[in-house]
Amino acid sequence: MVDPTTNRVETRLARDARRARHAYLVLGAATLTVSLIALGVGHGSLHDSHLRETLLSLRAVRVAAAFLTGAGLAVAGVLVQGLFRNPLASPSVLGTTAGASLGGQAALVAFQLVLAGHAPSLIRPALLMPLGCLLGSFASLLILLAIAKRHTDLMMLLLVGFILSSLLLSIGDFIMSLAQETWELGRAMVSFVLGGLGNVGADQVLVGFPLMLAGIAAAFFWGRPLDLMLSGEEEAASLGVDVPAVRVWTVVWTSVLTGAAVSIGGNVGFVGLIVPHALRPFVGVEHRKLVPAAALAGGAFVVVCDVVSRALPTRSEVPLGVVTGLLGAPVFLSLLLRVARGEEHV
Repeated sequence: MVDPTTNRVETRLARDARRARHAYLVLGAATLTVSLIALGVGHGSLHDSHLRETLLSLRAVRVAAAFLTGAGLAVAGVLVQGLFRNPLASPSVLGTTAGASLGGQAALVAFQLVLAGHAPSLIRPALLMPLGCLLGSFASLLILLAIAKRHTDLMMLLLVGFILSSLLLSIGDFIMSLAQETWELGRAMVSFVLGGLGNVGADQVLVGFPLMLAGIAAAFFWGRPLDLMLSGEEEAASLGVDVPAVRVWTVVWTSVLTGAAVSIGGNVGFVGLIVPHALRPFVGVEHRKLVPAAALAGGAFVVVCDVVSRALPTRSEVPLGVVTGLLGAPVFLSLLLRVARGEEHV
């Protein structure tokens, strides 16, 4: 005789699997649609046969850059939320994005003021930026992780993340104020800090792509241990999970994804917070389902934000970070209120 409870569980699992498949199909179609729309938006007309090939090439690089930025930040958000077992955690809220931004600013200054004219031809900003962003994001996450070992309270972690982010942003603002003495460096610094894809070249995309691919693959690989850690580190350890290794490698790959994303798109906030939260009702909390969905949804979201930044009727292009902030801040406030009322869990 078949156990009714077993039947209900199997039915629920089958329903969840169908829902996840449908979500993947919708996300794939949405990504393709917004990418095609993005190719048609921008200065210059595709009807001009002399400019069409050049415009499509430039816009294709920009679409690829936007997608990689969003995919990296969204998957980094999945990892951070899984590590802290907290839907409010994200690279931007916890200071990781600010750390990556500070590292990128330091890399810009190093190239423009120290290495320019003396560096070998192989050393270019496209190569230095990912390195600086990686080091900055890694350092900020290590600081937060060290504090999280002693203080597990949610509000304490949020406050520490806010303070850390404010401190790193203040240091970055100080560097940016010094950079204003050089017009080109100051302009590049402002563009990078506000977030934007107007000056992104194929070199940055080619450097960032393998880092993103490795980070997303690693997030998928560590998905199973992170699933077990959702019920608590002690229980996960009793099931054979090497908790310290999972913690360290999650920090490493979150830093890689955040650093690579910021090196391409600049300081773009809230993507790592709202995308995983929006996907969980459709694909569930299992990380191996959530990671690929987050990569698609995050990429499509930033492509849409980039289209909005170009399409708004302003004299100059609205910074990408401004658009994501305007869309993401209300969602974050709503999520914070729901968590405070006890309605939301990882």
